[in-house]
Amino acid sequence: MIAFIFPGQGSQAVGMGKALAEAYPAARETFAEADEALGERLSGLCFDGPADRLVLTENTQPAILAVSVACLRVLASRGLKPDFVAGHSLGEYSAHVAAGTLAFADALRTVRRRGRYMQEAVPVGQGAMAAILGLDAAKVAQACEEAAEGEVVSPANLNAPGQVVIAGAKDAVARASEAAKRLGARRAITLPVSAPFHCALMKPAEARLAPDLRALAAADPLVPVVANVDAEVKRSGRDAIDALIRQVASPVRWEDVMRRLASEGVRKYVEVGPGTVLTGLGRKTLPDAAFASAEDPAGVDAAAALLG
Repeated sequence: MIAFIFPGQGSQAVGMGKALAEAYPAARETFAEADEALGERLSGLCFDGPADRLVLTENTQPAILAVSVACLRVLASRGLKPDFVAGHSLGEYSAHVAAGTLAFADALRTVRRRGRYMQEAVPVGQGAMAAILGLDAAKVAQACEEAAEGEVVSPANLNAPGQVVIAGAKDAVARASEAAKRLGARRAITLPVSAPFHCALMKPAEARLAPDLRALAAADPLVPVVANVDAEVKRSGRDAIDALIRQVASPVRWEDVMRRLASEGVRKYVEVGPGTVLTGLGRKTLPDAAFASAEDPAGVDAAAALLG
């Protein structure tokens, strides 16, 4: 069994997708479609930057989605298809494009608004996120509870054993980071993000995004999608949309997603999109599974070799 897994925000880099577009017509056509859907040259931002514009959340989200779908279509042109799909945060939208739940153009326009709503939910500088390394999820949650002092701070990404990202108010995240170290965390690293994603401070963004998502034509997925919010398989368009709405202000349960895929019989995983973040996390969670990252022509060849 094969799963395609799709990366989220943080995997972006200037130059992403360029080599694929130069090598494969399917990728070139995907970027042209993205440019038309958004009415601007998203492809140029992916290929050439500048970095300071690419990292703006409302640009990052459609850019990563476009690169991921370009990779997906190149894999499909090579006859490579998944039995299951999943994506980390933003990547869940890429997964639903792969599954046929959402049209590519609809997904692009929606994640652009999603990025804007998330950025506007918390003024820049008031929120923060930090990666807590070497501490189990229960103790990270304990550190957040001890440090909250009436402010929001909570686990936001449960990524892999010993890697949990927390999010919330800036001072509360700093206090929780110190509390986590007292409880035995190896390190606490403040992340260079523009907003505190996947915590209660994102409730205003969830409220704004919900009607946009409910207005979309959502088909029943043709491939089972394992959702971030509960690590459950979504098989209807309605359930898929509900999970995407709840995802905004809820933690990404990525370790549980990977374990659910494994429990369904998946043994081979292809990271479809820029970077290798999910490959690294997956190897920590499922050390006996096989992984490939298909972000460029060499990666596509590696995925083809892995999947036979």
